[in-house]
Amino acid sequence: MATTDTDLPAAPAPTAAAPTASVPGLRLKAVLLMAGSCLPILGAVLIAPVLPRIQDHFAATPGAEALVPVALTIPALALALLAPFAGVLIDRLGRHRLLVGATVAYAFVGTAPLWLDSLGAIVASRALVGVAEAVIMTCCTTLIGDYWSGRTRDRYLALQTICAAVSATAFFAIGGAVGSAGWRAPFWAYAVSLLLAPLMATVLRPAPKAVADAPGEPAGPVDTAAERPFPWRRLAPTCGLTLFGAVVFYTVPVETSYLLDDLGVTAPAAIGAATALASAATVAGAAGFARFTGRAQRFLPHVLALCAAGFAVMAVADRAPLLVAGAVVNCLGTGVLLPLLLTRAMALLDHADRGRGTGLWTAAFFLGEFFCPLVLLAASALVGGLAAAVGVLAAATALVALGIHLKDRRPVPATA
Repeated sequence: MATTDTDLPAAPAPTAAAPTASVPGLRLKAVLLMAGSCLPILGAVLIAPVLPRIQDHFAATPGAEALVPVALTIPALALALLAPFAGVLIDRLGRHRLLVGATVAYAFVGTAPLWLDSLGAIVASRALVGVAEAVIMTCCTTLIGDYWSGRTRDRYLALQTICAAVSATAFFAIGGAVGSAGWRAPFWAYAVSLLLAPLMATVLRPAPKAVADAPGEPAGPVDTAAERPFPWRRLAPTCGLTLFGAVVFYTVPVETSYLLDDLGVTAPAAIGAATALASAATVAGAAGFARFTGRAQRFLPHVLALCAAGFAVMAVADRAPLLVAGAVVNCLGTGVLLPLLLTRAMALLDHADRGRGTGLWTAAFFLGEFFCPLVLLAASALVGGLAAAVGVLAAATALVALGIHLKDRRPVPATA
């Protein structure tokens, strides 16, 4: 039966692609949701190239050495802390209105440093950027779960990862190029969300409540959150694994430059090329996941083992090409790992829980991002260097992979 933008069909069983995937209106929805999902990436990397200029501008401000780096990282922390609350609001108030409102707010708080003269006020505005990002990211991921199901949904979640990886590289380059005009200039880029908000308001209309996704379940509305408890017990292991997976995911982007520096590679162009190559591997991994969505979940232990192997190569590398090769191997794994964890969580959630569940998953992931450098810094102090700390992370990742493998092989008890 044909569908329209305002009348989406019931979600099919997870083993089949949603028939709505070819509808042009849904393609436009997908473009807007991918664009919205890139806004938190914009917030995370855009001003990184101009941090030294901000430091110079506020050199006379007490505590500037700490506050300027915090201006870069505080949106991720705010996003992680507030995403669960954003999820609760999404389930209660609806995805559509909150997404449009947060996208408009993102432009105003994101461009605030254009006219703010206090470093403290700039840091506060950056925290508000994180608040808007928490709503935007949770809404976009939740709407992907609302509009599509089964393998089609998995492919769009993988595409979300691909867009994030590609946009991170692009935004870093844009921030560096625009930053040549002054440290305030990159903040103009946050105004792009004002172009997205009207389209979101007209195209991303609220989706009707989904029907049951599991095979064999009768079609009909899912239970509301008031009629049964939230599935904390089912979701908690996936969120815990996601927090660990985020540390695995961000180690290469965060630490590769330091590892290369330890090997004597200090040229920004060489470091940028190495990071770009690893980023391309992440995209390739996510693209591979999109092709094998129906069978991907059983490969989780193998994906973690691949990440561990990449870390191991990086830990023992005594020259730059070997280090970069290890980073590429690791990023091939992390490109699969992120959508794998997200689809794992999404499969556990009904429509009434999807906002809260997505918020918790988002919080776990961005907490892992925030803790990643802190974990490696602490490990470096304990084991005597960053390369050794990466080796410890390789061992930990391999142990997690082994644990999941043994758990998956455990026979399921027979039921009467």
